[in-house]
Amino acid sequence: MSFETVCHIDDITPGTGVCAWVNGKQVALFRPSRDEQVFALDNMCPFGKANVLSRGLIAEHQGELWVASPLKKQRFNLQDGRCLDDTSVAVASYAVELRNGEVAVQA
Repeated sequence: MSFETVCHIDDITPGTGVCAWVNGKQVALFRPSRDEQVFALDNMCPFGKANVLSRGLIAEHQGELWVASPLKKQRFNLQDGRCLDDTSVAVASYAVELRNGEVAVQA
Protein backbone atom coordinates (compact mmCIF):
# COMPACT_ATOMS: atom_id res chain seq x y z
CA MET A 1 0.00 0.00 0.00
CA SER A 2 1.52 3.33 -1.01
CA PHE A 3 0.84 6.71 0.57
CA GLU A 4 1.03 10.19 -0.92
CA THR A 5 1.97 13.14 1.30
CA VAL A 6 -0.56 15.92 0.70
CA CYS A 7 -0.18 18.59 3.42
CA HIS A 8 0.93 19.39 6.94
CA ILE A 9 -1.50 18.73 9.81
CA ASP A 10 -1.51 22.48 10.56
CA ASP A 11 -2.92 23.14 7.07
CA ILE A 12 -6.21 21.63 8.28
CA THR A 13 -7.97 23.84 10.82
CA PRO A 14 -9.48 21.71 13.60
CA GLY A 15 -13.20 21.13 13.03
CA THR A 16 -12.95 21.53 9.26
CA GLY A 17 -12.10 19.73 6.06
CA VAL A 18 -9.91 20.49 3.05
CA CYS A 19 -9.66 19.02 -0.41
CA ALA A 20 -6.49 17.37 -1.74
CA TRP A 21 -5.56 15.90 -5.12
CA VAL A 22 -4.53 12.29 -4.50
CA ASN A 23 -3.65 9.89 -7.29
CA GLY A 24 -5.75 11.78 -9.85
CA LYS A 25 -8.87 12.37 -7.76
CA GLN A 26 -10.27 14.77 -5.19
CA VAL A 27 -10.09 13.50 -1.62
CA ALA A 28 -11.69 15.29 1.34
CA LEU A 29 -9.51 15.41 4.47
CA PHE A 30 -11.17 16.04 7.82
CA ARG A 31 -9.64 17.00 11.16
CA PRO A 32 -12.50 16.81 13.66
CA SER A 33 -10.59 18.20 16.65
CA ARG A 34 -7.28 19.66 17.79
CA ASP A 35 -5.70 16.24 18.12
CA GLU A 36 -3.79 14.72 15.24
CA GLN A 37 -6.57 12.51 13.90
CA VAL A 38 -7.35 12.94 10.19
CA PHE A 39 -9.89 11.08 8.04
CA ALA A 40 -10.06 10.86 4.24
CA LEU A 41 -13.13 10.29 2.04
CA ASP A 42 -13.97 10.82 -1.62
CA ASN A 43 -14.88 14.49 -2.05
CA MET A 44 -17.76 13.67 -4.43
CA CYS A 45 -21.23 13.80 -2.86
CA PRO A 46 -23.13 10.90 -4.47
CA PHE A 47 -26.46 12.68 -4.01
CA GLY A 48 -25.55 16.15 -5.29
CA LYS A 49 -23.00 14.87 -7.84
CA ALA A 50 -20.50 17.59 -6.90
CA ASN A 51 -17.09 17.62 -5.22
CA VAL A 52 -18.16 19.35 -2.00
CA LEU A 53 -17.84 16.97 0.98
CA SER A 54 -14.67 18.75 2.18
CA ARG A 55 -16.87 21.78 2.86
CA GLY A 56 -19.38 19.83 4.95
CA LEU A 57 -20.19 20.18 8.62
CA ILE A 58 -18.35 17.77 10.93
CA ALA A 59 -20.23 16.49 13.96
CA GLU A 60 -20.68 13.50 16.23
CA HIS A 61 -23.87 11.45 16.38
CA GLN A 62 -24.36 8.42 18.62
CA GLY A 63 -20.62 8.13 19.19
CA GLU A 64 -19.68 8.27 15.50
CA LEU A 65 -17.97 11.11 13.64
CA TRP A 66 -19.64 12.15 10.41
CA VAL A 67 -19.73 14.92 7.82
CA ALA A 68 -22.95 16.36 6.40
CA SER A 69 -22.87 17.21 2.71
CA PRO A 70 -23.34 20.97 2.22
CA LEU A 71 -25.71 20.28 -0.68
CA LYS A 72 -28.37 17.85 0.47
CA LYS A 73 -27.25 17.28 4.09
CA GLN A 74 -26.78 13.51 3.94
CA ARG A 75 -24.30 12.38 6.59
CA PHE A 76 -21.27 10.20 5.87
CA ASN A 77 -19.28 8.32 8.50
CA LEU A 78 -15.70 9.62 8.61
CA GLN A 79 -14.19 6.20 9.30
CA ASP A 80 -15.77 4.11 6.58
CA GLY A 81 -17.75 6.46 4.30
CA ARG A 82 -21.15 4.84 4.78
CA CYS A 83 -24.15 7.11 4.55
CA LEU A 84 -26.04 7.33 7.83
CA ASP A 85 -29.22 8.46 6.06
CA ASP A 86 -29.31 5.85 3.26
CA THR A 87 -27.49 2.60 4.06
CA SER A 88 -27.39 1.61 0.38
CA VAL A 89 -24.95 4.50 -0.34
CA ALA A 90 -21.33 5.06 0.67
CA VAL A 91 -18.30 7.05 -0.43
CA ALA A 92 -14.81 5.58 -0.55
CA SER A 93 -12.66 6.03 2.54
CA TYR A 94 -8.86 6.06 2.54
CA ALA A 95 -6.22 5.20 5.11
CA VAL A 96 -4.31 8.18 6.51
CA GLU A 97 -0.88 8.22 8.12
CA LEU A 98 0.75 11.09 10.01
CA ARG A 99 4.52 11.31 9.64
CA ASN A 100 6.26 14.09 11.57
CA GLY A 101 3.21 16.32 11.14
CA GLU A 102 2.79 15.51 7.45
CA VAL A 103 -0.53 14.00 6.31
CA ALA A 104 -0.18 11.07 3.88
CA VAL A 105 -3.18 9.46 2.18
CA GLN A 106 -3.42 5.99 0.71
CA ALA A 107 -2.88 6.39 -3.03
